Amino acid sequence: MIEFKNIVKKYRNKTIIKPFSIDIEAGQLVVFIGPSGCGKTTLLKMINKLIHPSAGKIFVNGKDISTMDAIELRRNIGYVIQNTGLFPHMSIRENLELIPKLKGEDPAKIAKKTEELLKVVGLNPAEYLDRFPKELSGGQQQRVGVARAFSTDSDIILMDEPFSALDPVTRNSLQDELVQMQKELNKTIIFVTHDMDEAIKIADKICILKDGDILQFDTPENILKNPANEFVEGFIGKRRVWNNPELLMAEDIMIPNPVKITTKRTVLQAIEIMKSNKVDSLMVTDKNNILIGLVTLKGIQLLNRNSEIDSVMEKNVLAVSEESNLISILATMNEHKIGYVPVINHSKQLTGLITRSSILSALSSQLIDLEVAF
Repeated sequence: MIEFKNIVKKYRNKTIIKPFSIDIEAGQLVVFIGPSGCGKTTLLKMINKLIHPSAGKIFVNGKDISTMDAIELRRNIGYVIQNTGLFPHMSIRENLELIPKLKGEDPAKIAKKTEELLKVVGLNPAEYLDRFPKELSGGQQQRVGVARAFSTDSDIILMDEPFSALDPVTRNSLQDELVQMQKELNKTIIFVTHDMDEAIKIADKICILKDGDILQFDTPENILKNPANEFVEGFIGKRRVWNNPELLMAEDIMIPNPVKITTKRTVLQAIEIMKSNKVDSLMVTDKNNILIGLVTLKGIQLLNRNSEIDSVMEKNVLAVSEESNLISILATMNEHKIGYVPVINHSKQLTGLITRSSILSALSSQLIDLEVAF
């Protein structure tokens, strides 16, 4: 959808953007973030030609934007800034309908879409359409600004720190609404912020910049777990991954290669395997490592020692997928009052085991690493 190819920006003898190349896929919400002066807003404004690169090309849907008329390009790109940019002498309705009317869209469809967008951002059309920006609070104005960006019916929305001046409650609400709108309308959104919490919450991918260089361009999950260097690690904060437990997946906290047994083993053999491995349960798998059952020491120790596992194992075993996050895993364990849960892949093969101890161990090791670091 959007391709930055070897973009460079210089002001006199100072290089603001060093050779910069990334591809942004259609329908993604990508966040540019970094210290002040890192070039994030400069890059954003290049997409709608408010700033021109000193070298390199930007392509939108395969078309070089340098060959496109700037006004026509901007009419097809939504743009939201910190102070909303609403026209003070126009009503909310007129602000929202301006670009669609300039593009010659059907008046009836414009009116319908205007009301729908205002509802999406949490404002009652009957109450707000005929008001003027000065009659709205800052948060309400910003909601209108977001709605106006989406009113162009464009595939691309640019957002330059749109929520930074808002109070935390309003900001949190607008972040949620933005993510929901993006999912429903499938827009490509490039969002500039200096707030890592905001980036993690809303982004499909995050581009961390410093002095005009890309330090890391990846998903929030991968950046939190595998920061590219010490600067990125310091910028995101060492504890941040543990402050976002929904980003911790089963594979991050599970015990890999849990002790297991096949169905043809006997109860006596199962007990000996438990003793030698100092565990009180065994996962039962078939020859393809597919999880088919479970035996516990408590459940089999009084049974005939010659019985085969196939006849005594618990067959309806609760398991979680590798993509399950820590929040859902803990909820499952609490709901079913269990102290452990096996982890399986898409083919239902056993890949790990999560216990309360393994969760605590993972958390403890992180805290120990932090103490050493400080």
